[in-house]
Amino acid sequence: MADDLLTLTDRAYTSLEELIVTLQLAPGSAVSEASLSERLGIGRTPIREALQRLGRERLVRILPRRGVIVSEINVKSQLRLLELRREVERLLACCAARRSTPEERKRFAELADEFERGARRNDDIGFMRTDRAFNELCLVAARNEFTASAMGLMQSLSRRFWYHHYKQAADLPETARLHADIARAIARGKEAAAAAATDRLLDRIEAFTRATVNVDL
Repeated sequence: MADDLLTLTDRAYTSLEELIVTLQLAPGSAVSEASLSERLGIGRTPIREALQRLGRERLVRILPRRGVIVSEINVKSQLRLLELRREVERLLACCAARRSTPEERKRFAELADEFERGARRNDDIGFMRTDRAFNELCLVAARNEFTASAMGLMQSLSRRFWYHHYKQAADLPETARLHADIARAIARGKEAAAAAATDRLLDRIEAFTRATVNVDL
């Protein structure tokens, strides 16, 4: 029973995270356990557990006796998040390049190919799903529970911000290719190359974030 609940909770989280990140649940909108349970065909208990996790990741705000609100998107907060993300993600890529198993390296190479196929197709949903798989594999392959905890709180917010603005200020094929560079460096066990590729990606993401709006910091 516990394993079944865990599986349903994971499925609920994955589905809800994608709905939020791809703006199918709009920033500022109110949602309920009942409506989400009906929409996904999953019981309310797994939905409640998934919402608690999304609350810790700041994708939703859980208001006692008032329901659940999808968090707003804030550019200034995103720029502050990037300050931390740059340092943690570089470390994560280096650790993954150093510690990943042969099977994990093979999967990183496959993800690099998937990123490049997505770049050629300009497929936003496909890119988001590949990016999530890449991030999850990095967390496992790095074998550092502290970086995993830190990145877990940043990845979904970052993906949602990118998805919200990419058509105006970003180049999806370029972003996908930059991700492919990191995945391929990790697959080859090249720490320095993985770190350099991560910096190139974060440089691009920071420029993209600033381009979305004029912010007085």
